[in-house]
Amino acid sequence: MIEIVPIQAGQISDAKKVIYAVAQRIFDPEKSIEEFTAELDQEHELRDVDNYREVYNDNRGLFLVVLDDGQVVGTGAIRKMEDEVAELKRIWLLEAYHGQKIGYRMLVMLLDFAREHGYTSVRLGTTIHQKRAQVFYKRFGFHEIPTGLDDPEEISMEMPL
Repeated sequence: MIEIVPIQAGQISDAKKVIYAVAQRIFDPEKSIEEFTAELDQEHELRDVDNYREVYNDNRGLFLVVLDDGQVVGTGAIRKMEDEVAELKRIWLLEAYHGQKIGYRMLVMLLDFAREHGYTSVRLGTTIHQKRAQVFYKRFGFHEIPTGLDDPEEISMEMPL
């Protein structure tokens, strides 16, 4: 049974494994999952997941996990970017679960949370490599905005609430 619930401390490692697995397939499929994970760990890329309470919960935010019979298969989070602007982060779902409206359900929960906490818009960052994510967000009502970054692979998007 699929559940979408706030992350618990004991789920951090499994949540990171999901993020690593999906990201490795998108960004560096030539590397083994072990090499990819070691590289990101060395760069402390998922420090925010390790510190989810401080980074999300204590920052007018929420970090969710998708569970299939208790096993973490997806993640999604939202946090304060500015007083009235929330930032969507860490939306990852194992490929076997795509097409089942699970990402949709999670995003609805995060956007409802944002509205309930006084945000008037939500922003997110993605990359040119994440075509499926771009289509998903655009269908939801997000539109591209200037990134403010020098990286031509980065894409910023926003949606009014």
